[in-house]
Amino acid sequence: MSDPIWIIGSNMTKFGKHPELDIIDLAAEASLAALADSSMAMTDIDVLAVGNLMNASASVGQQLQKQIGQTGIPVFNVANACATGATALRVAIMAIQAGQAEVGMAVGVEKLSGMGLLSGPPEAPRGDTWEPRGRVGALGPTEGHIGTDIMPGVFAQIGMEYGHTYGEVSFDLFARISEKNHAHSTLNPLAAYQKRFTLDEIKNDVMIAYPNTRPMCSGNCDGAAAMIVMSDERKQSLPSEVARRAVKIAASVLTSDPYTPGCQVLPDINTLTRNAANQAYEAAGIGPEDLDLVELHDCFATAELVHYDNLMLCEPGEAVSFFESGAPWRDGALPVNVSGGLQSKGHPIGATGIANIHEIVCHLRGEAGDRQIEGARVGLAHVIGLGSACGVHILQQAS
Repeated sequence: MSDPIWIIGSNMTKFGKHPELDIIDLAAEASLAALADSSMAMTDIDVLAVGNLMNASASVGQQLQKQIGQTGIPVFNVANACATGATALRVAIMAIQAGQAEVGMAVGVEKLSGMGLLSGPPEAPRGDTWEPRGRVGALGPTEGHIGTDIMPGVFAQIGMEYGHTYGEVSFDLFARISEKNHAHSTLNPLAAYQKRFTLDEIKNDVMIAYPNTRPMCSGNCDGAAAMIVMSDERKQSLPSEVARRAVKIAASVLTSDPYTPGCQVLPDINTLTRNAANQAYEAAGIGPEDLDLVELHDCFATAELVHYDNLMLCEPGEAVSFFESGAPWRDGALPVNVSGGLQSKGHPIGATGIANIHEIVCHLRGEAGDRQIEGARVGLAHVIGLGSACGVHILQQAS
């Protein structure tokens, strides 16, 4: 990115169950906190991008304005699967890069507590004889035939496929990945769940889709996150006490599936993630060896393993060895999901992408409290949504 874009304000609500708050209340709480963090007001914001998936047609951005300030600025309502929040931030960044705004706000919000298992698009009609018709019906049904559209099953398949390709994966291995993230969550006061599980507790819990038991799955919950971004020129006019906490966005990338034969039928979370990571490293002028921490999309324990490889935190096929080395633990060589990840922090879809970035911001500012990664200067945040969309952001501490 030639002209730096800066995160000047960042905040999130506590994730969990908030029966007393609706999506606008949650979005307002995160937005006002991010504005306060940036020492700005709504009158300073030139563009607003709001991500929400489950109420995508409800003009959530305009509703939010009515609660925090209507200033007549353009509003973009964004829905992009689990990458919704990261996409909202990407929209604000692009508006600044295009010269259409100096300061932008991105908000992600969702109410998902009690939603149960999330599935993919509607199935093609079943019958004794398959007759292709329509865009969806042009393919035979996948459920129970060649795969599944239920999220735990999709990612169970992905983890087992990695093992089939490279070997070494086991039920115990995936449970230990989950053990790590739940242990990390005990230091994050904003996580939906802050409980350490023993390995036996994880392995003996309810099996959702082998090898993912219940603690190895992300938790649907309520929550919101918000971020204020601005141009380099505008940053120069900030008071020093505000500017010193700015975090540089060294890369902001959003990808979708390129054509591969398999992704026309079954989800391919690997190709678009690897493409996004490659583009982000090139844009930032760094490599994975320069990272100090990573927040990746561990919607299931199996997903975390394959994304070690997709984000090039290890050599191809070496994700198991990377984990076995202890590197992704908080005190390891490259901490991954110090927040507790989606398995503990929770996964309110529209908010997740911005919340992952917020975690990196906290560490680069030295404001992560007991979970602080000392000396952190460069971090990567990743999110993926089936359909498919992948967001990768690389952040750097202001020099």
